[in-house]
Amino acid sequence: MLRPSYPIRTARLQLRPFTPGDLAAFHAIHSHPEVTRYLYWEPHTRDESVLSLQRKSASAELTEPGETLALAVELTESRELIGDLTLQWISAEHDSGEIGVVFDPRHHGHGYAAEATRELLKLSFDGLGLHRVIGRCDARNIASASLMEGLGMRREAHLRENERVKGEWTDELVYAMLATEWTRR
Repeated sequence: MLRPSYPIRTARLQLRPFTPGDLAAFHAIHSHPEVTRYLYWEPHTRDESVLSLQRKSASAELTEPGETLALAVELTESRELIGDLTLQWISAEHDSGEIGVVFDPRHHGHGYAAEATRELLKLSFDGLGLHRVIGRCDARNIASASLMEGLGMRREAHLRENERVKGEWTDELVYAMLATEWTRR
């Protein structure tokens, strides 16, 4: 079980539950074609953003496997919403989880994604007590692959044309980190 104390603060960011007041910024991120380019879905319509934000707003803790924790990432100084983190608790038996990271392209290149995702890994290992955390991305998504490698995650697989996404076969990269690797980093 994981019930974080909010907000979670880093040097420049705050991680917190989503709220209905995040709709405008959330929609701006999730409707941006560059954001969804390598994801399973097309840019959100406003109605899709409303539904997605409702789900994420109800996901502020993990009480059982199968649930997903959703965290809004905002700049501490301006309180601007710049990102969206998820931690899915995949299995209690295998103590495993999966992370997901989406950031506003206007804020790429400043280290915010790494700063926020480091806290997500901390929640995964130190908070939930997971043994193994994975992250997956489209093989063409160099930024996501670089982020995971920069955080110390190992590339474990390059799956060739394993999924059809938006009408085309795509390769997928799978990264992972173990609790022992987290402790040693």
